[in-house]
Amino acid sequence: MQYQSPASIEEAVAALASIGGARVLAGGTDLLVQLRSGTASPAAVIDVKNIAALRAITETADGFRIGAAVCGAEITDHAALVAAWPGVAEAAGLIGSTQVQGRASLGGNVCNASPAADTTPALIAARAVAEIVGPNGRRSIPVEQIATGPGKTSLAEGEIVVSFLLPRRPARSADAYLRLIPRTEMDIAVAGAGVNLTLDADGTIADARVGIGAVAPTALVLDAAPGILVGTKCDEATLAKLAEAAGAAARPIDDKRGTVDYRRKVVGVLAKRAALIAYERAKGAR
Repeated sequence: MQYQSPASIEEAVAALASIGGARVLAGGTDLLVQLRSGTASPAAVIDVKNIAALRAITETADGFRIGAAVCGAEITDHAALVAAWPGVAEAAGLIGSTQVQGRASLGGNVCNASPAADTTPALIAARAVAEIVGPNGRRSIPVEQIATGPGKTSLAEGEIVVSFLLPRRPARSADAYLRLIPRTEMDIAVAGAGVNLTLDADGTIADARVGIGAVAPTALVLDAAPGILVGTKCDEATLAKLAEAAGAAARPIDDKRGTVDYRRKVVGVLAKRAALIAYERAKGAR
């Protein structure tokens, strides 16, 4: 197995394109486990931690751009990003232990393509866009289009996610992310829900987006959410409809962490609670 540590995005793309079956190493919290367990045996490991563009969080006129190799601890320590996107920061802060958060990268959490990845539903709710670079140049896609199934992505040979763009916030906007795990910490989500809201001046919801995770082969956009939430003030009847819609959209499996019926119920409860948190945050946002 080869090991390469490119100093630029171009070098990383060239290495990935020239070595069939190569894998990207960012934080390594998924890949190293897979290597040691024998579930992965790539021809090469391309270490991207030394590429400066992948390690930066930058605020621009378009919003916040987060490098794909930025770790969870760097996200939760970035005051301006946390203030603008608390739900995304909450999701990043739930990945593993403190030690894991010092290594696990945002790009790795998304591109590992686990249905239970915490950051993916939060990024979906935020309308995050991934920037991808490959042999044929650059392209951008919504985060929900990256994972195509458990452990599978839409990335072509030689392509790498280099950053995620969180759009600039309108006034009176906020998000929230919640998950349920069997234990008190360091476990995989039974279900997760991210909610992103924008309010009018009188507190009426003007825009809404919801992402749900761990209840289907990939994280999902809850398409029914805008029709349920927009035009309301997040009253109990509206939240009940949201919970019902989240459960109906879920396509979970039975496993040792939960049954199909349990997951459908839980994801509805999480969507309802996350929406209420996001609503209260948005009322206090400038």
